[in-house]
Amino acid sequence: MPDPPARAWRGIGHSTNLVGRCSAWLASCGFNDAPVPLHIWGVREMNPSLFTMLDQAETLPEAGGAFLSYLTAMFGLDPEQRAPAPAGCRRFRSSVLRLIQGWGFDSNGAEGAVLKGWVESRFGICPSFHRQIIDHIASPAWATYVEEKMSSRFHNNTIWVQLDLLFEFCQWAIARFAFPGETHLTLYRGINALDEHRILERQGRTAVLRLNNLVSFTSDREVADCFGDQILAARVPLPKVLFFNGLLPSRLLQGEGEFLVIGGEFRVALDHV
Repeated sequence: MPDPPARAWRGIGHSTNLVGRCSAWLASCGFNDAPVPLHIWGVREMNPSLFTMLDQAETLPEAGGAFLSYLTAMFGLDPEQRAPAPAGCRRFRSSVLRLIQGWGFDSNGAEGAVLKGWVESRFGICPSFHRQIIDHIASPAWATYVEEKMSSRFHNNTIWVQLDLLFEFCQWAIARFAFPGETHLTLYRGINALDEHRILERQGRTAVLRLNNLVSFTSDREVADCFGDQILAARVPLPKVLFFNGLLPSRLLQGEGEFLVIGGEFRVALDHV
């Protein structure tokens, strides 16, 4: 017999986004089951030279190198990060590379807040966890999240525009080199306790969970074993992937076969380690 239905909690969200799709649908299993391509308004149209350059690449590493060169030129990453300021300090301008590196160390740090804020802005899906459970927008947990997502420490140098470009490049690379013709990947996530998650439905070894608005998965089940005594296996729609190991010629998230995925409701299979 299936467990009794959970309290109808569909998460915090809003109707506005920059992908032209209903935010509630984007966060639902309905989208995950039958995904459609997603594009952030205006990104490709405003950066035609980038995608012209990418179309000339013959391999994913070549395309990744071209993308990094474009970011460096557009956002002045190397000069600002390496040149000493007048007072002898190094001036800092935020970059997507620094955000993803920070996420790898702690997804609930300041970098994680900026990434979750970008998902909220572009997809209309709000976080359900940042340092603690976020139940409603009047809570102290929400205030902490908002303060960190807007902090000038990382929220400068048009960082969300950089993330827009990363998402569009990731989607381009998925279709061109990484997973051409595919719509989903089976990915894994290790957890310690299922009851720490919002369980919307459960029947035997399958469940529908409300995951955070940005969540890490791995393509390697053995890696997921290291992060908890239960494994979630999900068919992740490729239009929800923001970043994956190997997308860029760097060491970011390299050791764990990690994927950064836009969250919401996911139908998962449950297994014990």
